[in-house]
Amino acid sequence: MNHLLLFNKTCFECSSLITRRYSTSFSLGIRMFDKRFRAPICGIYGFVRFADEIVDTFHGHPKAELLQRFREDTVRAIDEKISLNPVLHSFQKVVHDYNIEWDLIDAFLHSMEMDLDQTSYNHNSYNEYIYGSAEVVGLMCLRVFCEGDDTRYQSLRQPARRLGAAFQKINFLRDIKSDFEDRGRVYFPGVDFSRFTQEDKYEIERDIKEDFDAALEGIRRLPKGARLGVYLAYKYYTQLFSKIRSAQPHRVAQERIRVSDKRKIYLLFSSAVRHQLNFL
Repeated sequence: MNHLLLFNKTCFECSSLITRRYSTSFSLGIRMFDKRFRAPICGIYGFVRFADEIVDTFHGHPKAELLQRFREDTVRAIDEKISLNPVLHSFQKVVHDYNIEWDLIDAFLHSMEMDLDQTSYNHNSYNEYIYGSAEVVGLMCLRVFCEGDDTRYQSLRQPARRLGAAFQKINFLRDIKSDFEDRGRVYFPGVDFSRFTQEDKYEIERDIKEDFDAALEGIRRLPKGARLGVYLAYKYYTQLFSKIRSAQPHRVAQERIRVSDKRKIYLLFSSAVRHQLNFL
């Protein structure tokens, strides 16, 4: 038995378990990927999920110290190509196997650091936060999907960024209540969530729609083994977006709007049919 292969497999299984436990929707999308993409995408998800948990969940613990330690351990894992932390070991392997740039990882960790003490954003810091917290995650996944084809990667960079931005902005709208009331955060520049107006909501939604429109063209050009999984995530978020758009501002500010499990299953099958018929 090759024990290093066993160690690698076990670490990726840990990242896969984290993905399933934390996000049923994301897990469903991953199952639609070609098998060769599933483990590395889970490796990325496990990494970003644990960093996010440090800043959003570990109350009563020294979050800044934990996040700094996580950053240092990430650097060490990448430099040494091994870690006894299974999440970091699987992530560093994805980084090396798919040539993920340190700049993307650094930008992500920087956005997590912003969440430690920044509670309001201007336009520049808002764009900086979205790039690091969401767009670069899409770019890491795109590195996996392109499998070393840098020409294809460069041609899909902007659509991937726009899709990640759309997802994050919808998350902000969906989680207004918990972000504002529990964490004191207001991500959207110039918006007062104690007086969230229809005009505020419309401007945010217009921006999201532009992101989605730009992203869809890129989804259609993804490698076949990745296209359905990404398209399913796109359809799930556009469905959530539709529900948010139809809701009044006071409801969005007070309720976490969701897509039902029954609807998710419908989206899965309808997306699969459209993909099979090449009707994306």
